[in-house]
This record gives sequence, C-alpha cells and structure tokens, in this order.
Amino acid sequence: MKHQISGRRKAYCLLMKILMVAAVVFTCGVTLFIIGYVLINGLPHITWELLSTKPSYLNDKIGILPDILNTVYIILATLIVVIPLGAGAAIYLNEYAKNKKIVAVIEYAAETLSGIPSIIYGLVGMLFFCQFLGFQTSLLAGALTLTMMSLPTVMRTTQESLKTVPQSYREGAFGLGAGKWRVIRTVVLPGCLDGVLTGCILSVGRILGESAALLFTAGLAHTVNGFFEGMFSSGATLTVALYVYAKERGEFEVAFAIGAILMILTLAINLLAMAVGRYFKKRSSL
Repeated sequence: MKHQISGRRKAYCLLMKILMVAAVVFTCGVTLFIIGYVLINGLPHITWELLSTKPSYLNDKIGILPDILNTVYIILATLIVVIPLGAGAAIYLNEYAKNKKIVAVIEYAAETLSGIPSIIYGLVGMLFFCQFLGFQTSLLAGALTLTMMSLPTVMRTTQESLKTVPQSYREGAFGLGAGKWRVIRTVVLPGCLDGVLTGCILSVGRILGESAALLFTAGLAHTVNGFFEGMFSSGATLTVALYVYAKERGEFEVAFAIGAILMILTLAINLLAMAVGRYFKKRSSL
C-alpha cells in the first residue's frame, strides 16, 4: 500500500513538473515570438528620415519627430508631478500616519486604482482636466491623467521600499538626537533609494506604453513645439501615433517601425530598472 501511494505521489510530482515546464516554455515562447515579430517587421522601416522629420500631408511625407518629442514631454511632465506626490504620500503613510485603519483604507484604494482600466482614466481626464478645468485637449491634460494612473504604482513601490529599512536604523538615529525629518532624509530614504528609483523607472514604462487615456486627453496632432508651448497644445505620443497610422491610415510599415521603437525602449527601461536595483544593492552591502 505504501509503495502504491509513493508511486502515485511520484507520478503526481512528475506531472506537475511537466506542466510547469510546459507553462514556462509556452510563456517564454509567446513573449519571444511577439518581440521577434515586431522587431523583424519594424526595424527595416526605421530610417533617419522617419525619426528626424515631421509629417507633411502635401507630399505624403511621414515622420515621427513630433511624436517622439511629445512622448518625451509627457513623460517629463508626468514624472515632475507624480514623483513628489507618490513619494510624499508613501513617506507620510509609512513614517507619520498613526491610524493604521486609515492607512489600510488608503492602501486598498491605491491597489484598486491600479486595477482600473486606462480608458476610464481617459474619460475622467477628458471631463475634469479638458472640460472642467479648461485645459482643452493638450499634453498637460494627458500628463495629469497619467499622473493619476501612475500615482498608485509610485506610492506603493516607495512604501514597500520604506518598509525594508530596519527599524533599528531609525532607533539608532533617534538615539543620537536626530529629529523625525532628519532621520527620514538621511537614514531612511538613502536606505531604500533603489526601490524608489525602480518604481519610478517602471512607471515610465507604463507612461510610455499608454494610449487609451491619451486619445481622450492629449489629442492626435503631429506638430513640433517647444516644451512649454507643447504642454498647452494637442499632441500625439508614439503609442497614439501607432494607433493612427495602423487604424486610421493603414500605414502598417510605419506602425511596425513605431512598435519596434516602443519595444526597444520598453526593454531598455526594464534593463535599466534591473541595473539600478543591482547597483544600489551592491552599494548598500559594502
């Protein structure tokens, strides 16, 4: 009887291992297929002329320079707003807030916000920022909408990083006579800087790949503007431009080229986040 049970257990474990290996192979295969398919179809169409010119409808000239600039503008504007808000909220919740029930409610609300579809954020941004506040369709409205979307990610990653700092560090600093804010500024934040930076970099990846919310708020214009002028005017980012060229104009070569650029940028952002995390871990262990 024992040998029979042992045989069934071994067969069950073998079956589970086979299923897990099959799941890993399938997941990696699908990921590599998508990356390879996009890069193979997109890289041959990436040219300097495409990257350095703006579109002209008179001679059917296609260029994505305005879309690249708009993407950079909206990333910078979003980070300028979301990093102080997200990091400040996390510091308050982890270091200052005393009512744990309120902290739990806020954490639950942040997790709920991170799961809301981006199209709903776009609708709220259009009604509030574009119409109620009078920003119209502009990069500023798009950046503020992306701020709402990225705020839970930055706040939660920063908060989890703050929790990794040992309590003994704080107690030792207090024992030396340091105040609350000085302890946070000189002991806590340097000890969790890797997690904060990693969360910010990953939020850039989400900002870079967002399109649904920006269709309602940032607009579809392909014009070259300066930073401050562009923030108050309509502009299409790379993801929105991909949608326009693929869905509205049928320019699939350009769409694949933009997709390849976005894929390369996304991979670079993820590698940068990993490198930053490893660097600060090595630095803290010295």
